[in-house]
Amino acid sequence: MSAGFANLRRLLCPRTIAVVGGTAARRVAEQCGRMQFSGEVWPVHPSRRQVAGKPAFPSVTHLPGAPDAAFIGINRHAAIDAVAALSQRGAGGAVCYASGFLEAEDGAALQQALVAAAARMPLVGPNCYGLINFLDGAPLWPDQHGGQRLEANARGVAIVTQSSNIAISMTMQRRGLPIAYLATAGNQAQLGVADLAAGLLADERVSALGLHVEGFHCVRGFEALAQLARERRVAVVALKTGRSEQGRAATLSHTASVAGSDAGAEAFLRRLGFARVATIPAFLETLKLMHVHTPLDGHRIGSLSCSGGEASLIADAAAGTDLTLPPLAPDHAEAIAATTHPLVTVVNPLDYHTFSWGDEEALRRTFRAFAGGGFDASLLVLDYPREDRCDDADWRTTARAFAAAMQDAGQKGVAVATLSENMPEEHAAWLMARGIAPLGGVAEALTALDRSATIGAAWRSPPPQPALVCEAAAGEAVMLDEAEAKALLAQHGVCIPQGAVAETVEEAASIAAALAAPVAAKALGIAHKTECGAVRLGLRDAAAARAAAQPLFAIGSRLLVERQVEGIVAELLVGVQRDPQLGLLLTIGAGGQLVELLADTETLLLPTTAEEVRSALSRLRCYPLLRGHRGRPAADVGAATAAILAIADFAAAHRHTLEELDVNPLGLTAGTPGAVALDALIRTAQAPQTPERAP
Repeated sequence: MSAGFANLRRLLCPRTIAVVGGTAARRVAEQCGRMQFSGEVWPVHPSRRQVAGKPAFPSVTHLPGAPDAAFIGINRHAAIDAVAALSQRGAGGAVCYASGFLEAEDGAALQQALVAAAARMPLVGPNCYGLINFLDGAPLWPDQHGGQRLEANARGVAIVTQSSNIAISMTMQRRGLPIAYLATAGNQAQLGVADLAAGLLADERVSALGLHVEGFHCVRGFEALAQLARERRVAVVALKTGRSEQGRAATLSHTASVAGSDAGAEAFLRRLGFARVATIPAFLETLKLMHVHTPLDGHRIGSLSCSGGEASLIADAAAGTDLTLPPLAPDHAEAIAATTHPLVTVVNPLDYHTFSWGDEEALRRTFRAFAGGGFDASLLVLDYPREDRCDDADWRTTARAFAAAMQDAGQKGVAVATLSENMPEEHAAWLMARGIAPLGGVAEALTALDRSATIGAAWRSPPPQPALVCEAAAGEAVMLDEAEAKALLAQHGVCIPQGAVAETVEEAASIAAALAAPVAAKALGIAHKTECGAVRLGLRDAAAARAAAQPLFAIGSRLLVERQVEGIVAELLVGVQRDPQLGLLLTIGAGGQLVELLADTETLLLPTTAEEVRSALSRLRCYPLLRGHRGRPAADVGAATAAILAIADFAAAHRHTLEELDVNPLGLTAGTPGAVALDALIRTAQAPQTPERAP
């Protein structure tokens, strides 16, 4: 969080609101009237005596006091003066609606002036619509929205987004999601997404937090937010855009934010313990689940439906997640069978048929027996019929039976409509009031359950270490050759092949003669040696080395001659790159010549741990090869983990100068040495001293 802005209560829960300007300010005053804001609204306009039926003041200095919050709806130049005047009056915070600041070619200096004018006063924006407090009926908002004021003593989710238009769209949802707060961050000139979110978490009425993030304004702010969310036990759901090249380009042009790499964003959000989703429907449904239930203890779910087709839908959709539909234990299956028709096949997912349809007590017995299987959540597929054409009495009966059974069993219950429109707001509200999460869409529902379990696992793990964020040294980067890079890595415990550098053909032959065969010879200074024919393998003696060296010296002026490692059972890529926002990123993946084609990688932030590295390895598609697929020898995963950590230690030690590091491949063997850096390149802002290598 930005220092000094931890307490945003006056801004977020105002009792007095100043609206500065013409049309936009008038609309804010009107929105306050529609939402029955119980505090005072003070319009500020230089010539009008009234705005939206309220007495207007000619300037900020004429206000009867320091407003808790202000909406500034005037042009960018005048907005700076208004912000300064409000700050001097001691206002609790302000929203700057105007655009044309950092996102404009001539706006950087204006944005700096705006922040300076705000001084210690919290400032939202510029280039944003503001915020809405649906709990207390306080909208600092100049446009329509689809939200409504919540009832007294209600709780709801808080949503923070950089996009005002996406914010409006989210308020138009008809999914029954109770929204307590909606805030837009715009350019984040002073307050960022993390700052606003932290301020919202101070309100105990916030049940879950949703973030739409285009770029990370402040890494330390997000880390502080994650810690606060853990302490408050509030789940955080993140919709991070900029996954594609086009998405990143749109982000830059729209908000003047640097999107950063998507792999880095994924790693950062995972480290924070936030649940990342890819779409707005998944975002809203996951928030709804988090509003009703605490995070799941695991990924084991049970599914109930009165149709075999629906049971298949759930099973198929779960296959694309970490969720499992565990088989029923014999005694559990017997207990369920005792409550169902003899023709019902008792399995998970359970098609309970319609034999007991409309019989509330019979359904309750079946649902209660099913929920006794130790699932982390039980879900019921329930698509309500159209109320304008159909009778939904039996569906209401089923919902009552399910809600009662979940309460009987002490189980987290989820009602899933295969189509979101088949879970009307009225029914969603009824279910939520009885502790059942009403979710729309099978894919969205299972995503929500999967992400809920992910948050639960994160909360059970130790708090993460701060990301290793540091500025790169100035100056042009230098590319070290393979010999130099390997020598540096060896100083940090990375195993490298025995060998030395040759300046002449005879020196290459001499080095080869001193090494145990087979020997490899490589031309140095070449990034992609295989494509250039810069590698010779399987050299058995000095004569072979001499013959191989002659054409290699036509490619490079120096050769690396080293013992060829045998018994390789798998190859990994281990790389480190610098992300402009997140610092050093460690990438682990399937290595060798097909890296780009396979695209099988996982990314971690530095510093990292052995547990995180092992977990990343297990998520790779090539991981079965490391474990010994179909009788093949298994790689030494422990040695691989140690080598990766040693590479990470090297990167951390050189974090101020390292630009890029590439070990490809890291060869894995079944026995000693276990993991060897077969090739390595390092790009650094300063060329460090490398030790001599000898046979």
